[in-house]
Amino acid sequence: MACFRRSDYDVTNSVQVSSTATVAAAVRELFAASWPGEPFDRVARAFEDFDLLFTGRMPGYHGVDTVYHDRQHSLDMTLAAARLLVGYERSAAPAMRLGAERAVAGLVTSLFHDSGYIREFEDRQHANGAEFTLYHVTRSARFIARYLPRIGMESWVPVATRLVHFTGYEMQLSQIALAEPRDRKLGHLLGTADLIAQMADRCYLEKCRDRLYPEFVLGGIAAAAGSDGALQVRYSSGVDLLRQTPRFVHNTRIERLEGEFDHAYRYLEPLFDGKNPYLEAIDRNLAYLDRVLKTERWPMLRRNPPLFTVGDNQMPQVRGLMLDRLKALWA
Repeated sequence: MACFRRSDYDVTNSVQVSSTATVAAAVRELFAASWPGEPFDRVARAFEDFDLLFTGRMPGYHGVDTVYHDRQHSLDMTLAAARLLVGYERSAAPAMRLGAERAVAGLVTSLFHDSGYIREFEDRQHANGAEFTLYHVTRSARFIARYLPRIGMESWVPVATRLVHFTGYEMQLSQIALAEPRDRKLGHLLGTADLIAQMADRCYLEKCRDRLYPEFVLGGIAAAAGSDGALQVRYSSGVDLLRQTPRFVHNTRIERLEGEFDHAYRYLEPLFDGKNPYLEAIDRNLAYLDRVLKTERWPMLRRNPPLFTVGDNQMPQVRGLMLDRLKALWA
């Protein structure tokens, strides 16, 4: 493993998670090793359609314009999900193994878990997908319900549209109705993949400050008018969001990764000789953030990672929308 990790590579610095073709090849290799002889064609088709959707080449859709939840994030999450699926399959008792069909459903759901951020051509109301933040998972479920029949997986619609809610906060996980225990375990794996892929990103800290904060402003999370009309501020700036990040990560580990998701991150260990490179990367990010917060030396966060959205000029556009939104709120 190389010492210097590239900004658009996974935690092992071996897979370029900004490349749909590269991630598809890595996932195919993992799938073939765990379910030899089982068809991969529906997952391969889903990767192709994912690329069409997120790059703005699927008819009726603008492509991804959210600067934090960009194409790299979804591919990074899908690779992590594939690794968790394989690790789980190696560890589970025969009666609880997922099987190839369920694994395919999990991988396709992973690819489109953030499709709800993508605007449709007929939408004249929204200027950026981040405006869907509070209900993007529900929109992703709708997209998945329309998409699965295209690849012969219509029978999985009732399950997949519930599975995707493990990657968000729009439903309490206890309220997600899944009768089959293996489907719920699949939800744990997908929810875990979404969280650890983000927090283990080499540029997680810069992306939180510079990209997630604008999305939170546009999505009505950073600040919003309360029931009494008074402005309620949750995050006053990107730096303020970073100040609250250690508590968020701590609570996420306890409540979600270890609690509701039942330590599903441990299923990575069979693939990495008992180690967990994702948790190690998260710990490094937090240790570095701790140094920054203690010294207030914000120039230490100087990485400028590449952006994988439909437009080359997306950051200035999003910043402009953010400033307009903040001005309107304060007015």
